[in-house]
Amino acid sequence: MEKLVSYPISVIYYLLFGLTLVIFHPIQWVCFNVFGYQAHKKSVDYLNLFLVGCTNFVGTTYKFKGVKGIPTNVPLIFVCNHQSMYDIIAMIWFLRRFHVKFVSKKELGSGIPSVSYNLTHGGSVLIDRKEPKQAIPAIKGLSEYIQKYNRSAVIFPEGTRSKTGHPKPFAQSGLKILCKYAPDAYVVPVSINNSWKMVKFGFFPVGLGNRLTFAIHEPLKVSDYSFEEISEKAESAVVKGIKI
Repeated sequence: MEKLVSYPISVIYYLLFGLTLVIFHPIQWVCFNVFGYQAHKKSVDYLNLFLVGCTNFVGTTYKFKGVKGIPTNVPLIFVCNHQSMYDIIAMIWFLRRFHVKFVSKKELGSGIPSVSYNLTHGGSVLIDRKEPKQAIPAIKGLSEYIQKYNRSAVIFPEGTRSKTGHPKPFAQSGLKILCKYAPDAYVVPVSINNSWKMVKFGFFPVGLGNRLTFAIHEPLKVSDYSFEEISEKAESAVVKGIKI
């Protein structure tokens, strides 16, 4: 029944979603090329506010737990499970004061209004999952960037999203590079729940009435632990916070 009801609602939803991306693409361009980083970041913040508003249209709500425990004025590495593109939209808006940047697949770097522009100009890095050697210098550059400017990297160590909410094994290489070249950083584990339900029918129609939760766990100071300890503690915290 939900799927049947969602068809006409999803048509309107995707029209609103697509229109938002198209409108904000030139806004981003002007902000970046004329006014610089801060203006561009502000435009991206409001882009994602409007995208969150689009999801509200289909009954989606969001709750972030533990935000007050996130350290400020230090580099941050958010380590999260991955369930859908809505993970990213929500984190950009609700964690906007931390200047979050993403390790994303290169396919997202072209062809998508607003999204591709932000990924290629906003400080995130694009990697080719078929070419692991290319990923190393890209992630190293992101590490050095967050170390220098006290900004944040978001990494999804599963490598790809879970279509059922069940977490996949975490790969360690990307996180290891981030920790090595951002020694002042804190690793912040985040458990994401119910985002997969937005796309449980595939791209169309969209899932209705979902409550997405982001549980932010105790930060781990990189310099206080060996990488093996950080990796184990982060994965354990993320997995324990996932509710199926």
